[in-house]
Amino acid sequence: MLAADASPIDSDRIFEQFDLAARRAVVAAVSGGSDSLALLFLLKNFLDRSAPQTRLLAVTVDHGLRKESAREAEAVAALCHTHGIAHRTLRWSGEKPAAGLPAAAREARYRLLAEAAAAEGTDLVLTGHTLDDQIETVEMRRARSGEKPGDGRGLAGMAPATLYDGRIWILRPLLDTHRASLRDFLHDGGIAWIDDPTNADTKYERARLRETTPRADPGLASIAVAARQRIELGEAAAALIRTHARLAAPGLIAVDRSFAAGVDAAVYALRILLAAAGGNEQLPDLARVATLFGRLPGDTCRATLSRTVVDARRDAIFVRRENRGLPGEGAMGLDDIWDGRYRLGQLPDGAVVAPLGAAHASLSLASHQEGAVPASLMRTALAVEPGLWRDGQCHGLALETGAARRIIAPWARFLPSFDIEPARAVAALLGADIPPEPPFAGHKERQG
Repeated sequence: MLAADASPIDSDRIFEQFDLAARRAVVAAVSGGSDSLALLFLLKNFLDRSAPQTRLLAVTVDHGLRKESAREAEAVAALCHTHGIAHRTLRWSGEKPAAGLPAAAREARYRLLAEAAAAEGTDLVLTGHTLDDQIETVEMRRARSGEKPGDGRGLAGMAPATLYDGRIWILRPLLDTHRASLRDFLHDGGIAWIDDPTNADTKYERARLRETTPRADPGLASIAVAARQRIELGEAAAALIRTHARLAAPGLIAVDRSFAAGVDAAVYALRILLAAAGGNEQLPDLARVATLFGRLPGDTCRATLSRTVVDARRDAIFVRRENRGLPGEGAMGLDDIWDGRYRLGQLPDGAVVAPLGAAHASLSLASHQEGAVPASLMRTALAVEPGLWRDGQCHGLALETGAARRIIAPWARFLPSFDIEPARAVAALLGADIPPEPPFAGHKERQG
């Protein structure tokens, strides 16, 4: 066994920030590299001492992208068996995309890890991302932004906790620990690790950064400051959304004119509302939204941006999905995401989900009429909402028949703990499931 005191690394400090003891089980993502193996044995030591009732499961995802991967997964399984740790190997099967392979592999990895966690009856998956990874992430985000102005949110790096698919928390307890310290820990315990050659393959962005860019360590302090600023910006935006925005009808957000007061948080809040209304995975461009925001204090204006229409009228600012690029009647099933805005439920036999359309929007208008909101606006918004169709007949809004439920773009798939407050505000606005609080043991300040 690896001795609990084999290294000066303080596992209590690392893991006590998270509420692990309350879970029946936790999952550790273990590739066989130094970072994930150090995570596994530090976590085992901590649970043995502090939460012996919590089951530890190591999960290795074999992406099948290298011929050595199956053998490496077997080596991890054997190591876990030696140390009395439960282990599973999950394989990414099926065809691999010719383009966007790293993103697809990442999505597959988290999907499989989430499935393993659900099978264990837990909502926690821990990964071995280190301070070295964090620094590289910040550098990559800075390089991508170049001279383009930004709000600095990306400089906060990876969040210590990220909600995946609205149900599983991905925890990163090693973000303030250098890889060298973790390797010292493994060396002291006699644990050998596997070096993945893709980490040095310069066809991948992170490897190119390591190869060509001098390391400019921003330091824990500056990353922590950026994280705190991101959290505070999100909290201010959430307050504006809660105070000034309402749902006038499915798909139609109405915002009070007083919202456009000229503060930074208002621009951020507008970006969030645009992403939510448009079903976008990313926030719209800051500069373009700031330009649009500058027009809002005027009398009236109308603009399209990021699949969304902003219609500023005398009494309110209305935000809705643009009537363009909507999904057709393709086959979709349980838990599929429709237009980035809805997650499908169990559909009746032979039924499909497709836009409601103008004619059926008019029929639905009476049940959604709200005060002084123009009927034309409501009709247009309803027309792009998902309807339940069977045999060429529309059976009403999918939302009202239980065939779909609202989700919160841009956080439908990944919600960093930094952004929990604006996500909860948007969920309340749209009638989506409210995201759970992050699994931190202390106060919400631990988000950053």
